[in-house]
Amino acid sequence: MAPVRPGRLPNRRDFLRVQAGRRCAMPGFVLQAAPAPADQPPPLVRVGFTVSKKVGNAVVRNRVRRRLREIARQIIPEQARPDLDYVLVGRQGALERDFAVMRQELVEALKRLKALAVATP
Repeated sequence: MAPVRPGRLPNRRDFLRVQAGRRCAMPGFVLQAAPAPADQPPPLVRVGFTVSKKVGNAVVRNRVRRRLREIARQIIPEQARPDLDYVLVGRQGALERDFAVMRQELVEALKRLKALAVATP
């Protein structure tokens, strides 16, 4: 079965709230995490994506964003804590990084932020 697509962070206020939380830098991205607001439905994991103009022109930024969206779709719903909101910030090296390596880096970043979901037996 395909992983469930995570929810999106809808507005700037949510991005700023998550930016003030914890972060973990990896070569291809920065993962930011912060507690989700109390009025959010609990099972929905929300993720936001951003890539600055320093990374490249619009074509490059969109390619980086697509790569980040795909690794988040594969990893976040299954392995991330649902009580946190996440933002993936694309970095310059995201296009050159191997996709499998970026997936492992996302899992490692979740571990470092203590944001891995508790496995239920």
